[in-house]
Order: sequence, then structure tokens, then C-alpha cells
Amino acid sequence: MANIRSQMKRNRQAPARRARNRSIKTEIHTRTKQALSAAQSGDAAAAREALLSAQKRIDSAVAKGVLHRNTAARRKSRLAKEVAALLG
Repeated sequence: MANIRSQMKRNRQAPARRARNRSIKTEIHTRTKQALSAAQSGDAAAAREALLSAQKRIDSAVAKGVLHRNTAARRKSRLAKEVAALLG
């Protein structure tokens, strides 16, 4: 158990922050899966819309400090490349 006041506060804040970050990451994974499944079905318009939605969520995660900007750039690039390959 922490004796330092600042650490006690950190211990109180951590669960809420963890839950918030987890929900953001879960939404990113969901949007990514939606984009990939839309691309696999061959619907180019739906895949494009889902890709933009996933990229928007990734960018918002960077703004909130959940993801590092280079991680976000890598994920967006890989997702766009995979969607383009599936649409062929």
C-alpha cells in the first residue's frame, strides 16, 4: 500500500484510465475488423467508408494519448494496404 499522497491518487486514477484506454483500443480493433470484412466481401464503397472510420478512430486515440503517433501511422498504413490488396 502506498504511503505517498501522489501515489495514492495515482492508484485511484489508474482503473478509470485503464478502462477508458481499453474501450478506445477495443473500438479500434472492431473498426479494423469491419474494414477488413467489408473488403473481403468485395464491397468497395463499404470498405472505403469502414477504412476511413477506422483511421479516424486511430487518429483520435493518438490525440487522447492512447497510442503513439508512429504506432498509429503504422496501423493505418498496414490496414490501408491490406484493404487495397483484398479489393484488388
